[in-house]
Amino acid sequence: MRFNEKEMVSLSRQPSEMAAELGMRGPKKGDVVKRRLVKLVVNFLFYFRIDEEEPIGALLLEQCRVEKEDKQTFSIAFLDEAERKYVFECDSEDQCKEWIDAIIKASYEFMRKNLIFYRTEIHRLTGKDPLEQYGISDEARFQVSNGLQALPRESSSL
Repeated sequence: MRFNEKEMVSLSRQPSEMAAELGMRGPKKGDVVKRRLVKLVVNFLFYFRIDEEEPIGALLLEQCRVEKEDKQTFSIAFLDEAERKYVFECDSEDQCKEWIDAIIKASYEFMRKNLIFYRTEIHRLTGKDPLEQYGISDEARFQVSNGLQALPRESSSL
């Protein structure tokens, strides 16, 4: 996927859902853990050198798997390149859980599944489609596919 660099820098400056200095190890063999400022903005995880304002990279949090590695460490691997794993070291177990939950909830697919679940529940309870008033009730992206509910777990695919 291609992105315009100026747009990415602009997005990285938007208010974040979460931000912290974390240890981060990239996916290349021989990469070492480096302290990075990590910011979650919408469904992008930006990472910065501690003393710089522009990001040195970003991860689009779609089609990826988030796994808890140990008490204070989690990883992100993309489904099409499962062997390439980004590892993040947190300062506490609670911080690690917060990051995992936030990353899981940041994906478009998670939000879509929740929309479908609540749409189905509202329709079941009221007999009305809540999306009908917006003229989008027939759009394919809002239709039920396989599972409806997406609950955060210790490991989750997005």
